[in-house]
Amino acid sequence: MPLFYRSFYQRGWLALAWVGLLAGGCARRNYFLPDSRVGATATAPLPATTDSVRVAAGRHYSQHSDLYYLFLGRHYRPVWAAPVTVPVLRLATVVPGGLRPGKAGGGFQSISMTLEGKQDREYALRALDKDPAKTLPKVLRATFLLNVVRDATSAANPYAALTVPPLARAAGVPHTRPQLVYVRPDETGLGPGSERFQGKVALLEEKYEELASRTPDLAGATNFVGGETVLKKTYYQPAGYLDQPAFLRARLLDLLLGDWDRHERQWDWAAFPEANSRTRYQPIPKDRDQVYFRFDDGLVPWLASRRFIAPQFHTFRASYGYLPGLIYQAEFIDRRGLSQLKRADFQRIAADLQRRLPDSVIERAMRRLPPAVFALEGARLGGALKTRRQHLPRAADEFYQLLAREPNLGGSAQAERFVVRRFADSTTVQVFSSARHAPTTADTLRFRRTYFTAETRTLLLDGLDGDDIFDVTTTGGGRPIRLRLYGGTGQDQLLRQGNARHLRLYPDEASDLTAAQSERPYLSRRRHTPAERTAEN
Repeated sequence: MPLFYRSFYQRGWLALAWVGLLAGGCARRNYFLPDSRVGATATAPLPATTDSVRVAAGRHYSQHSDLYYLFLGRHYRPVWAAPVTVPVLRLATVVPGGLRPGKAGGGFQSISMTLEGKQDREYALRALDKDPAKTLPKVLRATFLLNVVRDATSAANPYAALTVPPLARAAGVPHTRPQLVYVRPDETGLGPGSERFQGKVALLEEKYEELASRTPDLAGATNFVGGETVLKKTYYQPAGYLDQPAFLRARLLDLLLGDWDRHERQWDWAAFPEANSRTRYQPIPKDRDQVYFRFDDGLVPWLASRRFIAPQFHTFRASYGYLPGLIYQAEFIDRRGLSQLKRADFQRIAADLQRRLPDSVIERAMRRLPPAVFALEGARLGGALKTRRQHLPRAADEFYQLLAREPNLGGSAQAERFVVRRFADSTTVQVFSSARHAPTTADTLRFRRTYFTAETRTLLLDGLDGDDIFDVTTTGGGRPIRLRLYGGTGQDQLLRQGNARHLRLYPDEASDLTAAQSERPYLSRRRHTPAERTAEN
């Protein structure tokens, strides 16, 4: 989890520290159960010949009083405690050729690692349960607050990822195929990371090459890169570009599923070489941990998820609710990955998803839940998905309007020419990869879009690195869209014709959603002072 997002987790929990008194005065050492097995053999040695076991992913989340649930919510506690039959992980036979341990993974919550198979194919192993201790400052990790943060894991449906493949396949979105496994309590074949997984239920899913071999849409991909890597590549090599219609299709599926945790690290990208040294990057969503999230059913989490605290903790229900909270985590990648799409594109793809996801597909997806879990949640989740599907065009339109309100168009590490034509009712922006020459040829045109005053309040253009030129012409009177130009590094120029109303240049700065630093050009969040905002307006 990037530091920016981690700070919002911390802010939500710190604002609620007082309620942690319900969970005791300090963090419990033995918070997690040592073994997920249930029944008479739960603590007995596991015979070497055992192929499957009955487990509960997190019984410890359901061992509390009604008063506790009143304050902290019931969430998916019955699901975490439900008995499920799961195959035992056998590294030698789980896939043809077997698996061997690779590098340890996991961010601030996940327990995960990479497993390596034949022909250098890679798989991800991720425990269903999490330990979010690292989301808190070290000084708070021994306090009652850690119990509160750990308990919030019960707001996630641990088996939700199993339902995604049928929906993604029907929607035309690349996807992984996770399978449940149980890691033996005496498993040592995972190397130094074995102890972290022993006795736990986990998801095993294939990575890049294995996924490409089974997905026709990914045939021809020459490389697979992570979310931050693809942003760096397109920053330094503007000939590379994100497949925006494919990204929008994936993001609308996220909205349908209520998957709010979709920041740039939650994506992999398949690279497809094209003519003129161009590279198209197609998105592959990953880490479906927050699908069908249920959080606001207790007094404390209800307060934590308010708009003024942590709106990204967005509860899944039949209605889409507060859409800015649902898309909050993906703000940066959305603005970079959907910048060229029009309102009609959002409606066209939303209507196509409606057609591709009939009731039969949704019902088949719900049947991928383990039987005991389906009995608890299958009907409710399926019904909510059907209702959300009916209202998807409306949600897509609101999504578009939120992005169109204050677009932030970033440049690259190279010199560019931003040609802006402003009118009372609209503003047209063109970005050319050749800054010093008159932009008269189509081969140097990187971006073109017209913004309308009815949709857009402020337009921000980022030059970032390079000696950029901002060529701005304002025609006529009226009140054009406010234009904010951020030069970043380099020797930038402003060529202006017409009046300068609602036009400001910040020659040595980067805007809120991008930064001039070449190492991480997309994570800075600089905010203007009140005096600067007053001057702008």
